[in-house]
Amino acid sequence: MTMAIPLLDLTAQYAAIRDEIDQALRAVIESQRFVLGPVVERFERAMAERLGVRYAIGCASGTDALLLALRALETRPGDEVIVPTFTFFATAGAVWNAGLRPVFCDVDARTFNVTAQTVDAVWSPRTRAVIPVHLFGQMAPVETIRILAGERRAFVLEDAAQAIGARRRIGESRVAAGAAGDAGGFSFFPSKNLGCFGDGGLVTTDDVGLAEGIRKLRVHGGEKLYDHEIVGTNSRLDALQAAVLLAKLPHLDAWTQSRRRNAGLYDELLEGVEGVVAPAAEERNEHVFNQYTIRAARRDELVEHLGALGIGTAVYYPLPLHLQSCFRELGHREGDFPTAERLSREVLSLPVYPELGAERIERVGSAVRAFYEGRG
Repeated sequence: MTMAIPLLDLTAQYAAIRDEIDQALRAVIESQRFVLGPVVERFERAMAERLGVRYAIGCASGTDALLLALRALETRPGDEVIVPTFTFFATAGAVWNAGLRPVFCDVDARTFNVTAQTVDAVWSPRTRAVIPVHLFGQMAPVETIRILAGERRAFVLEDAAQAIGARRRIGESRVAAGAAGDAGGFSFFPSKNLGCFGDGGLVTTDDVGLAEGIRKLRVHGGEKLYDHEIVGTNSRLDALQAAVLLAKLPHLDAWTQSRRRNAGLYDELLEGVEGVVAPAAEERNEHVFNQYTIRAARRDELVEHLGALGIGTAVYYPLPLHLQSCFRELGHREGDFPTAERLSREVLSLPVYPELGAERIERVGSAVRAFYEGRG
């Protein structure tokens, strides 16, 4: 019997580094220091050094990373934040929950990311910030968006939840995701390229004032116990999660290389298949392939075909944010952002995790090709 191929197999990852993970967790358990503390501080320092930023602040989730960064800004009622309509809900949800107004923009059909042009198309005098999302592991053109935002005194917050380890050539430098804007937000949800054993997040910045504000916000608004300078919340990265992340971090580069190798195999297998558009990586980008996302004609039929063969897939994302019922009051309708709407009907993510191996990639690629050649 042919074995199923899941979209993601975290048990395989854990099996390969079980001793390192278990030792890291045991050390925290024996210390009985579970909330913030030295392990979290070590992880924050390691991430700041790796990404090339001055400050990295751990928090409870990737959603909170965006929310805390927005709450740390000086904003006024009616301020707007431009976000892509083709992204995970948390990007716009964080804007809304920060008391700001999300303004949606379209994306590029090749990279799935916003551009300076799509951002500029919806800019208004009330725009306070822009959140470019590095979707599926490829960085958006932050440098041109920063020029646009800088001219208009707006803040650039990178949503790097899917892009840990991604880099982009900006000028003569290779700049990491999370270090190209005014601040960056990361998620360590288990399915991410660097995932913990639950929820976890991180905010990065070079701005000392912003970093101090975020540190206060994550512990109910004060640096000292029972002394609250502002109204904050409880959004701390647990020491157990930081320990898992520290144990995994030395393996991230090798995992990323495996994902890139897997993506390259898919590119070869799917080349010339009529009805399939492989993901496009910009030349200046170092894509980390949190997802390998194709555009597929008759997408839903392909999903059914692959599912019958035991091949896991996922649709990220089936409904753009401007058409979500919770944002109805913003007044959008179908047709407002045609590229994103078309992508939502066509995108399909295939398994690309590091442990997949060439044989299983061959099975997936051959199954896709057979479907479009009428042999499925």
